[in-house]
Amino acid sequence: MLIELKNHEETGISKRDLSVLVGVNHNSIQTWRTMYEQGGLTYLCSHRKTGFRPSVFTKDEHNAIEGKLKDPMNGLRGYTELLNWIEQEFGKDVKYNTLLKYCIRKFGSRVKVARKSHVNKDDQVVEAFKKTLHKSVGKPLKEKEKDLKK
Repeated sequence: MLIELKNHEETGISKRDLSVLVGVNHNSIQTWRTMYEQGGLTYLCSHRKTGFRPSVFTKDEHNAIEGKLKDPMNGLRGYTELLNWIEQEFGKDVKYNTLLKYCIRKFGSRVKVARKSHVNKDDQVVEAFKKTLHKSVGKPLKEKEKDLKK
């Protein structure tokens, strides 16, 4: 920003034109120019604001929540149950809406999502079903009719 200001020192440049040249929002240009006028380069360089609010959850908590959401056998019935689990597990008091938006943004979850697998599903029964289904798929139509009559 300072270099562009120096290049346009004789003609002058608006904050909007400067924001296009630098590639930032015009409000940031205004803030930086004001800081530079108040305290010079040292004051401008001491500005540590990142513009982002820190996350509600740490990386370890994030990974634990992700594991809980992606586990098909955990039986979570909704965000209220997840909220209670977080309160017990981490001792954090988080608002429901904060958790909802966090899960949607970070994990792509939805309020009503079908489970990938039923909690009480028996894997042996599924395998037996697949084996019996596979035998009748490749047969011609007349053989299938004979099997049905038996």
